[in-house]
Amino acid sequence: MIGVVAKLFVQEAKAAEFEGVFLDLAAKVKANEPGCIAYQLTKSRTEPGVYKVLELYANEDALKHHGGTDYFKAAGAAMGPTMAGRPEIEYLDGVE
Repeated sequence: MIGVVAKLFVQEAKAAEFEGVFLDLAAKVKANEPGCIAYQLTKSRTEPGVYKVLELYANEDALKHHGGTDYFKAAGAAMGPTMAGRPEIEYLDGVE
């Protein structure tokens, strides 16, 4: 199992736009990626404009598939103008 925590920095004035794009992406991920076990957007309670995406994938192939989908690439382009900085991505190995 592979975990990913993506920390995203969003312009506060564009938070609603960002959330709309992301939630559309999440629906497509959940509908089309059986190897994606969890894909959840969360919002910081203490840092304005900070979101974290909590992701779990069955294996490396599922993670690679996710990043290669057309809808993931399109969402990234759509979210770009809402961002306030580069994302910070952490990859984790499941402990079983």
